Order: sequence, then C-alpha cells, then structure tokens
Amino acid sequence: MLPNRKNISVKLSESKLKERNSGLSILYEMSNLLSTSMDLQELLAAALSKVLSYFGLKAGRIYLMEDDGQYLSLAAHQGMEPRGLERLPINEGFSGKAVRTKSFIGQHVSDLEDKKRAALLLEKGFKGIICVPLIIRDEVVGVLNLATSKILELDQNKIDLLSAIGNQIAVAMNNAKLYEDLENKLQSLKQKKEMIKFFAYSVSHDLKSPATSIYGLASRLKDKCGETLDGKCIAYCDQILKASKQMVDLVERINAYIATKESPLHFERIKVKEIMEDIRNEFSALLGDRKIKWSEPEIMPEIVADRLSFTRVFRNLLDNTLKYGGEDLYEVRIGYEQNAAFHIFSFSDDGVGIQTGDKDKIFDLFERRESAKGTTGTGLGLAIVREIAERHGGQVWMDGNAKRGAAFFISISKNLSPRK
Repeated sequence: MLPNRKNISVKLSESKLKERNSGLSILYEMSNLLSTSMDLQELLAAALSKVLSYFGLKAGRIYLMEDDGQYLSLAAHQGMEPRGLERLPINEGFSGKAVRTKSFIGQHVSDLEDKKRAALLLEKGFKGIICVPLIIRDEVVGVLNLATSKILELDQNKIDLLSAIGNQIAVAMNNAKLYEDLENKLQSLKQKKEMIKFFAYSVSHDLKSPATSIYGLASRLKDKCGETLDGKCIAYCDQILKASKQMVDLVERINAYIATKESPLHFERIKVKEIMEDIRNEFSALLGDRKIKWSEPEIMPEIVADRLSFTRVFRNLLDNTLKYGGEDLYEVRIGYEQNAAFHIFSFSDDGVGIQTGDKDKIFDLFERRESAKGTTGTGLGLAIVREIAERHGGQVWMDGNAKRGAAFFISISKNLSPRK
C-alpha cells in the first residue's frame, strides 16, 4: 500500500501504461492478441508481427518442436524467404542450441560458426540474430528467431522481456493445441454418435418388419395346422412366437430410447394426479389380478414437464416392478417431496428387491439385473428413465438402504418453462 493511504483505486489505462512502462505494455498487448484466436497459424503470425513491430526488427521466424523432439518445423515467418530453412535439426545451428540449452541467444551474424549461413544472412542485410526458446512448464515447445539489420543492444531488461514474450507464445500455443485436440475429439464423438444413431435406426427399421412377419407366419401355422402337428412341433411354434415377440419388443424399445434422446421436448404445465390416474387405469387389470395395492399422496403438484416423457417414466417404473417384483409383490407406492430446485418423486415396492451388485449399473443401456434371468425384458426401460430425467434437468437414483423391495427416485427441475 502507498504511505498514508487506506486504499488504492487506479483506473486501468492502456495508453498510460505504455507511457509508464513500455515493457509491461507489450506484454499486456501480447496477452490480448494471443487470446483473440484459437487458430494456431493465425496466432503465431500475429504474435511474430507484433514482436517485430515493437522491437523495430526486420525479419523473424517461429519454429515448433516436432513430436519426435529431434526437429523444428517452420510455423510462421516474416521479412525473409525461409527457403531451405523449413525444417531444422536441434543438434545444429543457433536455433538448435537455444532449444537444447533452454537459453536465450544473441549473436553477431559475422561470428556465426556456419560461415555459409552467415554469408547468406549478411547478403540479406542482417547483422544480428536472436533466438528465444519457447518454454512452458520447463519444456521447450519451439523457438522464436529474430534477425536485425542493425546492432541491437541487449540489456537484461530486453532479454527478460523477450523471454516473457516467448513464454506467452508457448502458453498460447499450448492452449491452441489443446483446443484443437478437443475440437478433433468432439468431431470424432459426433461422427461416432451419428454412426451409432444410423445403426440403431437401421436395425430397428430393418428388424421390425421381418420379426413381425415371422410372428404372424408362426401364429397362422399354429392356428391352421395345429391339429396335424405333434406336440414337439407345437412347442417349436410357441418358441418361434416367443422369440419373434421378444425381437419386436426390443425393436420398439430401441425406437423408444432413440425417441427419448432425439425427439424435441414439449414442456407444458401438467397435473401429476392426472398422469398417475392414467397409469393406474392402464395397469388396473394386472394390478387387480395380482392383488397389488397402489398408493399415492392425496395431493400431487402441478409441474412443468414433457407430458409424454413424464408418463413414460412411471409407466416404465411400474412395468419394471411388475416384471421383477416377484410373487410376493403386494404394494406399489408413489411419493412426492420438493426442495428449492427440484420436484422429487419416488416409486417403491415391497417385492424381491435388487441385489447390491446391480445397483450401480442398473440404469445403463441393455443392463439387466442378476435376478432378471428367465424374465422377458430388453434392459432399456431404466436407461430411458435416466435419459428423461437428465433432459428435465434432474437425475434418477435408487435407495441403496431399502431392506425390502426397490425404491427409485427421480428429480425434475423447477426451472423448466412451458413452451409458448
């Protein structure tokens, strides 16, 4: 702090900074410049131009280290045709020495050991050369070469300034490469996603028709020729009917999952009580036949959600419970609570429950619990529930402490807005 001052307030002025400290000013300008683009070639060309302009130099080049660490490749140049200098080994010349020793190098052209290169530079009118290693986290990633047409007096301040600029360029290069790698990975993921989506659409489209035909033909065969078929042939027909029905169910589930991920959501105000009533009526026959009790709160909220998706969540959870709850399933319970950010619905039962080993992966695609062996299913129902929850700004999870049965929870964000 300044003497006799309790606080300091100084408005940042780039022009005044330049008047007070031109070295800090060029670092400030370079930082702004290097943050304007993530294109590496554009970034390096602009940085080189800025350095040459500030120091009043005639020509310069920027080299980047190749992956093998043995060569430098030209990435940007200005003021001198770099023919024959596009690729340099690090074990030769002043550029290689700057890289190997991680050192700033300034030298008169006439003193260069390579007399042929010295003659070439002198012919171009250059009297001095400067090499600044581009270092980030103690690793050399390239080198900045500068050529002067006059003797440039180098003091420690200029050397420190050029070294700091070299570090800025190295950091910007690293960020640009990270950005490029990220873009490439995102593009690769996008291509894989499109390929998987195309495969899923193709499979679901191409499988459903033949599977339906097989089911229909097997059914007609059994109906028309059942009297002439022996018991073994009837059993074969039943197996064909069962397998083709499972195939149709799988295709329909795949289509439902694709629709869940890709279809646009229509957010609207819905009364949860009405949704629960529709689902209870839909499954009333099964619930009645198995004498399963359905319980839900007297008062349920009105929420903003996609009606079709929200209905599918509880339909899938109830279908899952009826399939895997076992013979001792007697009750299905719906619950509701809320906090500042979410509506939280619970769906629980008193059935056989879920083994501990299944709880971490039960929401994954095509995952079926160990206890589901022998039960018809596709392993997509709970994956669909998770996808719907996430698209509603929430999540789905299981109560890992339930002593009996299974308890699922799904949260729906309160920040969703109905579409106008």
